[in-house]
Amino acid sequence: MTQDLLIEIRGPIAIIRLSRPAKRNALSDSLVLEIRDAFQSLPDGVRAAVLDGEGDHFCAGLDLSELKDRDAGAGMLHSRMWHAALEEVQYGPVPVIAALHGAVVGGGLELAACCHIRVADETAFYALPEGSRGIFVGGGGAVRIPRLIGTARMTDMMLTGRVYNAADGEKAGFAQYLVPPGQATTKAIELAERVAQNAPLTNYALMHALPRIAEQPADQGFLTEALMAAIAQSAPEAKERVRAFLDGKANKVQKG
Repeated sequence: MTQDLLIEIRGPIAIIRLSRPAKRNALSDSLVLEIRDAFQSLPDGVRAAVLDGEGDHFCAGLDLSELKDRDAGAGMLHSRMWHAALEEVQYGPVPVIAALHGAVVGGGLELAACCHIRVADETAFYALPEGSRGIFVGGGGAVRIPRLIGTARMTDMMLTGRVYNAADGEKAGFAQYLVPPGQATTKAIELAERVAQNAPLTNYALMHALPRIAEQPADQGFLTEALMAAIAQSAPEAKERVRAFLDGKANKVQKG
């Protein structure tokens, strides 16, 4: 826990909260590194995490007061620092559910995009203002955001400054869930509690293998899938869960 990042452990759930409400939770370099450190050092027993923001906004992006006059080499290294930090969220030890409200803008959208599930409340809005400011995304957004909404939508946002509201954003693919104002964190915690009940190896496969399979040629993807399936089903916990289902001790899938 630091001044800018609060961490609360509730059993198997870690709640990690950006805490710069006076700056709309804008991302300073120190806060980006704190996020990295938080996901690198989650306590044993944590099996899912919720990422949210204190105050009226999830995250309004890069703290522009820290934007320095860097040469090309320094700028590249700075961007790569962000990449390494946010990799710890996407490819860390546990699935991460983002609770989005208010501004999800610029670097804040890049941060949300590296989470595995996104829950937005009706106050959320999405934008990429880098184009109008003469800069370019540098925190992984050029890779992750098109995978959510497509290259054409991202291009439009950066060229024109288009802002998506919460409802249109859900339809576009920014979030998988849309809830009433003030309910994003509650819903995210509910989902995290559900995710935490899964077999850890299955969660790991979904976080680490599935995105890579999606990027592989089909023949490589099929082989990676087969290897991951074999490893997951060989785990003792998986065998116990299948046995419980066959013995009628596990819940069956119900219509939603």
